[in-house]
Amino acid sequence: MKIKRYAKLSGLTIAVFLLGTFTTSAEPAVSINMNGRNTSVLDILLFTTLISLLPIIVLMMTSFTRITIVFSFLKNAMGTTQVPPSQVIVGLSLMLTVFIMSPVIKQIDTQAYKPYKNGELTQEQAIKAATIPLKSFMLKQTKKEDMALFLNISKSKRPEKIEDICLEVVVPAFIISELKRAFIMGFCLFVPFLIIDMVVSSILMSLGMMMLPPAMISLPFKILIFILADGWNLLVKSLVTSFR
Repeated sequence: MKIKRYAKLSGLTIAVFLLGTFTTSAEPAVSINMNGRNTSVLDILLFTTLISLLPIIVLMMTSFTRITIVFSFLKNAMGTTQVPPSQVIVGLSLMLTVFIMSPVIKQIDTQAYKPYKNGELTQEQAIKAATIPLKSFMLKQTKKEDMALFLNISKSKRPEKIEDICLEVVVPAFIISELKRAFIMGFCLFVPFLIIDMVVSSILMSLGMMMLPPAMISLPFKILIFILADGWNLLVKSLVTSFR
């Protein structure tokens, strides 16, 4: 019985000693020296978290959503569901996103990353400075009614400055506006191809070719007209200029 009691006391003493060691230490237990600057494990964890959230940031806070939806509408309107492949569409959308977002990326680099790298800003200040160009870009593309909708739902006051608007309000309003614009552009893409389908269907019906699928006949004409009109040039130009 005494042995068990002493074992319990010694285990409790060790636990209290370890707890006091971890709670009383003012500096992080592990740090990494990078270019003469100590980086704590918490900073590394935050950096890896931001890297893991990068796809969500690209999808929800850039021009990627509108571009991808418009290209998907184009594939469905032409009837070429497998061409171009989805990988090509995503890659082209990503490259156009980088091209469109390059001014914002430069602002983040000059206003947040370089000052943080030089030690002029803390981590929280750098994150706050990096969100300002993103907010200004999203607010330029956000419709007033969508912003008012989420401001009313969140019951928050109308801020006077961009920095005062929460990302929880800006991001969903921006996404709703992007979806509206993408669907409007998709409708404009569908109309000429729909007219081609109707013309081909009426010609086939007048010739008595009821068993011949109209989509099989109209597809080459859609591709030909799209090539003759330089459709890719017009579509990419419309997408890029819609963000300017």
